[in-house]
Amino acid sequence: MDADRENPPLAVIATGTGRYGDPWHPFDETSAALASILEADGWQVAAVADPDIALAELQGVDLLVVNAGDPSRNVPEGLAPVPAATIEAASAGLTEALQRGIGVLATHTSISSLRDYPAWSEAIGGSWEPGVSWHPPIAHSAVRVVDTDHPITADARDFTLHDEMYSGLVLTSPVDVLLEHSLDGVAHPLVWTKENPTRAAVSALGHDAGAYESPELRTLIARAARWAARREL
Repeated sequence: MDADRENPPLAVIATGTGRYGDPWHPFDETSAALASILEADGWQVAAVADPDIALAELQGVDLLVVNAGDPSRNVPEGLAPVPAATIEAASAGLTEALQRGIGVLATHTSISSLRDYPAWSEAIGGSWEPGVSWHPPIAHSAVRVVDTDHPITADARDFTLHDEMYSGLVLTSPVDVLLEHSLDGVAHPLVWTKENPTRAAVSALGHDAGAYESPELRTLIARAARWAARREL
């Protein structure tokens, strides 16, 4: 802990703007909420408003937080195509970071994001698939803890919060599901972890800043960040 105070670990939040923005999610507000959670837990935080640029500049970064939307939807009119060199640099940067073991925290719409980078979906182990994934109207909803042995959810209890409950998410590789919600008798994963090629924690929660007012979600995010970056829990 003392070492953390003297040399705080660095987290980069890749925030949804430009082709990663959309009219439904206040990414500036949710990234600010994420930053406040991490800063309160001893992180140095840098927010980068262009995920493509963020991925190319991960040297020395301990935790990559992605809070961005689907670049294939709602592309702003007149937005110039991303240069091939930018995509190449971002792909190389992400691959290098994953290979060296950077911690990954994927929040809400980020499971549908970074579609130009296959290493991203491989790292997080699941995705939002158009025509398959969906969510009911945002509401005050119940969340169930299904793994109390995992370090992130040790001693955690079921809780409720006002948020979107993503449903029909597609898990593309073996993961450890920590939290889920139920809809019409069907359980849907909301939070999970994956440890290959690096430690990744995925939270489908966090539609808006109001969701991050939940003390349970704030604790979950703080613990997920520590676990992903291999910090003491």
